[in-house]
Amino acid sequence: MTDEIQQAPQTADEAPRLRTIKSFVMRAGRMTEGQQRGLEQGWPRFGLALEGGLRDFDQVFGRHAPRTFEIGFGMGHSTLEMAASAPEQDFIGVEVHKPGVGALLNGALAQKLTNLRVYSCDALDVLRQCVADASLDRVLLFFPDPWHKSRHHKRRIVQPAFAELVRQKLKVGGVLHMATDWQPYAEHMLEVMSAAPGYCNLAADGTYVPRPEERPVTKFERRGERLGHGVWDLKFQRVD
Repeated sequence: MTDEIQQAPQTADEAPRLRTIKSFVMRAGRMTEGQQRGLEQGWPRFGLALEGGLRDFDQVFGRHAPRTFEIGFGMGHSTLEMAASAPEQDFIGVEVHKPGVGALLNGALAQKLTNLRVYSCDALDVLRQCVADASLDRVLLFFPDPWHKSRHHKRRIVQPAFAELVRQKLKVGGVLHMATDWQPYAEHMLEVMSAAPGYCNLAADGTYVPRPEERPVTKFERRGERLGHGVWDLKFQRVD
């Protein structure tokens, strides 16, 4: 989902065709009964389509409220916990993998949530096409694929163009909150965001913030902590 552009092959009489490098790989996965039920019963209630274009989310949710946009919610456990614990806020989650989408929708139905909406596509496309400028209070990016190998670093979602796109969609005062358990990626995030115009690092020492209470701790993270793995949280606020 990075914004790096490459030109696709073309014939002599064709205009250049551009494609973006994706920060994710589509994986096939088996659906559980609960996940399938979530898709079948939950999508009509909570699902939004990219083809719907620019949205008035006050109209979508039926109210004006603080709004969080989460990129890549995985299986949706953290998203559900945040939405359930903050009913006065609205949450927009985006995930490309259907089992995770189904799991989140099934959980939303079970908990009778009303403050959650879901896209199942590329989150950057949603930001570009469906989200108005200066309309989000928070953007969350928790544990994105770090693309460990050097030749794959261009696939990392956190790039200068990503920082600028998110800045456009955040309100002044809005916050981009990122977390990773891969230190080299944390250092990459810090480098990119520190150079990005229009942001202020909310860490007192200009590096990483302590784990915020509002970010749920996942089973994966707890297991990593038992194994001695670190987690790095970054918060950058739009100031311009």
